[in-house]
Amino acid sequence: MSSYTRLLALAVACGVLVASSPGLARPSAAQRTWTLEELFQRNVGTKEQQYRVATPHKIIDNIWYVGTESLASFLVTTPAGHILINSSYEGNVPTILASVEKLGFKTSDVKIILGSHAHGDHMEGDAAAKQATGAQVMAMAEDVPALERMRPGGKPHPIDRILHDGETVTLGGTTLVAHLTPGHTKGCTTWTMKATENGRTFDVVIIGSVGVNPGFVLVGNKDNPQIADEYLRAFKVLRSLPCDVPLASHPAMYHMADKLKRLGQSLNPFIDPAGYKAELDLVERVFNETLDAQRKGAAK
Repeated sequence: MSSYTRLLALAVACGVLVASSPGLARPSAAQRTWTLEELFQRNVGTKEQQYRVATPHKIIDNIWYVGTESLASFLVTTPAGHILINSSYEGNVPTILASVEKLGFKTSDVKIILGSHAHGDHMEGDAAAKQATGAQVMAMAEDVPALERMRPGGKPHPIDRILHDGETVTLGGTTLVAHLTPGHTKGCTTWTMKATENGRTFDVVIIGSVGVNPGFVLVGNKDNPQIADEYLRAFKVLRSLPCDVPLASHPAMYHMADKLKRLGQSLNPFIDPAGYKAELDLVERVFNETLDAQRKGAAK
């Protein structure tokens, strides 16, 4: 647990902070009952939102947002070059790289490309991004088979380094840790790193995904009989991670649009440990409801 998280927990216990404070989950959001379909749509947005560029912005320290309105891409900058997380659809690669340049960085300085999980909306553009930057593409071992089948325009999917659970990726003094959080895909990857602001160190978590998409089979899945257990493992891992700054593969998962409106306040709105817990509570509840419903259906 970081020093900030301990201080926040103490403040809440003493009644110093209330639910309306920046960085704390809003009661109205916590009380809403989401269905699986509503939660899925909240995350993926419309087709237009998937391709419409969002305003690139600084999140904290050396972490920047360069994605679209509903598909998150992050740039981690270092003195030795930069790391891009999530190339998105191949068609989004030019706008992602344009956002990098708009922030004042060179796309030629992107040295490493990482991803959240082997779905096209997050990693289809790896080949195009590698071609444009010359960066190395790295991916979790369990997602390699799915990535190798991802060949937009017939281009082979590049994988320069295969990662395993707990391995690190280091560049220019910044280290990211790859955590296997399976279920959504076999190799769904949650990234963690440290960030500093105003002399404090914060734990950053970039959630791969623990969402259940419509049509996912959790009971009697012939292609992946262990899928429900994988999701349970993912939730256990995510809840074990210290988190001050929650980020994710979809900006709606950490309420980016709302937080952007509150930039400039004394407390960085992206510092939101309570929001991390609230999101996990929400998604795990929907997962459990879906699993129970499918178990009941299979028992008939």
